[in-house]
Amino acid sequence: MNSFAKRPIAYTEEGRRSDNFDMASETPDYYEILQISATAEPETVHRVYRLLAQRCHPDNKDTGDEAQFRQLSEAYHVLSDPGRRAQYDISHAALKQARWRLVANGATAANDFEMEQLYRLTILEVLYTRRRTEPSQVGVSIWDLEQLIGRAREQLEFTVWYLVSKRFITRSDGAELVITAEGAEFLEANYRTNSQRRLEAGKKAS
Repeated sequence: MNSFAKRPIAYTEEGRRSDNFDMASETPDYYEILQISATAEPETVHRVYRLLAQRCHPDNKDTGDEAQFRQLSEAYHVLSDPGRRAQYDISHAALKQARWRLVANGATAANDFEMEQLYRLTILEVLYTRRRTEPSQVGVSIWDLEQLIGRAREQLEFTVWYLVSKRFITRSDGAELVITAEGAEFLEANYRTNSQRRLEAGKKAS
């Protein structure tokens, strides 16, 4: 099931729902919450809401979820009313545009998917070589990596974060980067891939 928005629901002091929600704030994707298309007919909105509400209702001992039920109710409250839905669709269109810009920027940035994977394996190769050939000095600082690889430290930070999170590398007490056994195994399994990518990258550069 899709993740649900976390924005709280506003209620009046009498316990009634308030319609004065701020559409300029972070906009939840009500269509995702109800798992329907933005062009869904009103009948579809009603039918899907009833189905999901029964599943998530707090009284349902097997699949009940009060938080998700509230999110569903909020989405239905907006999308089931033509006026509120028309107002929401303006913000929803802006949300879709923002998502597309994020994906487009990521696709055209210097650290695209293929280059990022190449840098990950290259860093592992550097650390692998250091650990194998210099057992008394197994770590490499991020500043040394910057010089060895030719990539700015700011760009390396994401790559290092990923490798640490995957436990392929770790940081020593002196903040140097050290390859782990998992990292060595991963590099050995992907060494041919890395060599081929470097060759292709070199051809593109020339």
